[in-house]
Amino acid sequence: MILRAALFSLALAPVMAPVAAHAAPERYELDQSHLTVAFFVSHIGFKNQLGVFREVEGGFSYDAETQTLSDLAVEIEADSVDTFNSARDRHVRDDDFLAADDHPKITFVMTGAEATGDTSGAVTGDLTLRGVTRPVTLDVTLNRAADYPFGHRAFTLGFSAKGSVKRSEFGSTYALEGGLVGDDVEIVIEAEAIQQ
Repeated sequence: MILRAALFSLALAPVMAPVAAHAAPERYELDQSHLTVAFFVSHIGFKNQLGVFREVEGGFSYDAETQTLSDLAVEIEADSVDTFNSARDRHVRDDDFLAADDHPKITFVMTGAEATGDTSGAVTGDLTLRGVTRPVTLDVTLNRAADYPFGHRAFTLGFSAKGSVKRSEFGSTYALEGGLVGDDVEIVIEAEAIQQ
């Protein structure tokens, strides 16, 4: 159940093209109250088990004029995983899956990005999980770029990102035999990032 990417959470790179009104590189931070980093993994083929990470932070710089994303980095607390069952959560945190005691942080650092449409793009980065670093690509869609209508009222980017990883590539091979727990982990991110 490795989120991987989480992070990634933010693969929104060139997806931000429509924000030309806010040119020049600007710093954005993830809005903790409007951020979901989730994953799905097969459980014996009967269902896809949902899990989320409760403690995630990160940010990036974005130049709307040149459509350039930079300095994207995300950090997840591995022991903040929540699969909506306390016994299962303890198991997911142990060495069979996240190895959270030895590797408390899951990180994603962007290495590249490319636009695939007016409001879509792909962001590639290095995901570090269980002390292993592998490249991961997230497909990102920019949902909205505008001043927030209430509360902080700052310019905000809203985006969705999806990707997948194989947990075995990060050293988690528990229950792969017989398909008790799937190897493929689907990542889903829904987020808002606030201009600083």
